[in-house]
Amino acid sequence: MPTKKLDFKTGQYVVYPTQGVGKLIRIEEQTIGNQKIKMMVIDFDRNHMTLRVPVERAEISGLRPLSSARKMDEAIAAAKGKAGAKRMIWARRAAQYEENINSGDPMKLAEVVRDLQRRTATDTMTFSARQLYLRALERMAQEFAILHKMDLDEASDKIEDILGVPKEIDLNATDEDEEEVDETDEE
Repeated sequence: MPTKKLDFKTGQYVVYPTQGVGKLIRIEEQTIGNQKIKMMVIDFDRNHMTLRVPVERAEISGLRPLSSARKMDEAIAAAKGKAGAKRMIWARRAAQYEENINSGDPMKLAEVVRDLQRRTATDTMTFSARQLYLRALERMAQEFAILHKMDLDEASDKIEDILGVPKEIDLNATDEDEEEVDETDEE
């Protein structure tokens, strides 16, 4: 079965399925067991990690260039949809969500975000569901941030705004206006 040759350039952002978005910093040659192998060196700044992927195994490993802005918009639109059926027990659904996150595919990430996002401010999530949701959202936001030239937190907020995810209520917040009123009442 013929495989297409992936063409990556130094300085290009790429997606490694299990790690997210990284930057190809160089292609180097290493000798392993008397054999010279060309390796792509990818820096994942957010994870403080450097990964070396043999050029010949790039496609098999799932390494890919960033999605287009159009494909990312399609994924976000898919995440707006109605949540999928929840007839499976949680352990199986969690395993499926984990597999979708590790696929690196924006549409599969969107499925996880769609199924696990809070629909109203009073919706609650289990700890494990929240962790899966946040990982999927972060992976989507990594590509979105690069494509739209913004930082990761801005990208996450923007995606959640587009999806209409309600903001969490900060139970420790104080209302500064009330404090000012109290001070004027004392005088």
